[in-house]
Amino acid sequence: MPDDFLKQIDWRRPWLAPLQPVAELVLQAPAWRDGLNQQATIRHLRNHLSLPIQFVPQSALPEGVAYESFISATGCVPTRDNLHDFFNALVWLAFPRIKVRLNQLQAAEIARRALVVKQAQQGQQVRGRVRDAATIFDENAVLFLTSDPSFSSFLRAHHWKELFIESRQEFEEHCAVYLFGHALLEKLVDPYKAITGHAWILETSEDVLALPEPARREWLDQEVAGELKEGLSTSDFSHLPVLGVPGWWPAQDEAFYADSSVFRPAKKK
Repeated sequence: MPDDFLKQIDWRRPWLAPLQPVAELVLQAPAWRDGLNQQATIRHLRNHLSLPIQFVPQSALPEGVAYESFISATGCVPTRDNLHDFFNALVWLAFPRIKVRLNQLQAAEIARRALVVKQAQQGQQVRGRVRDAATIFDENAVLFLTSDPSFSSFLRAHHWKELFIESRQEFEEHCAVYLFGHALLEKLVDPYKAITGHAWILETSEDVLALPEPARREWLDQEVAGELKEGLSTSDFSHLPVLGVPGWWPAQDEAFYADSSVFRPAKKK
């Protein structure tokens, strides 16, 4: 059956909690792609050209047309029958402003690089740093929200013991973690310790952290989309072994975090 891949998802996983409400709505439909499109219509999802977002079969993508350029020009998101594209579509529904901004950045960069290549009379496209960073965000980003700057410092410095052990109770009070990257979500269907995301860090107030869902997710979507207007680069991210997040994996003792092959020290500059 085309939707058998959905049976692999364990919705009890804590990192899926922000996506579970929208997923339940989608999966109520007889066909999951129809459910995605129903929710896209209800939520008035549109791309940066104000074209309605619709999830279409992969066959709708013309040969030789870049995926991001197609979404930008048509509002149609090619979606295959697999976990990777299903999670991508769920993220569109959960964080539409961020997805629109990323698509706009990527499509503009594809067009710009194509012009550079044409002008230079070269035979291949060059991705460029902006497109690389946008792809990392789209595929592997973790939105790390904190009301205490010390947690940002610990994460950037890879001070894992201070972040996850010594400040464990405070972490749960002052931090919230949202998975955004759909490739990351796909990997976590069959989780293993070494899975690492690229954390986009946001420092905010206690009031924001106190917001109920989905108000906090709405705030996050709008805030990050606004930040992305300024552009992005690969240096904007910090590595985060996601199963180190308190409560996301059993047996998170000192030995768990002492595994330096996963919880690596920061590179010396």
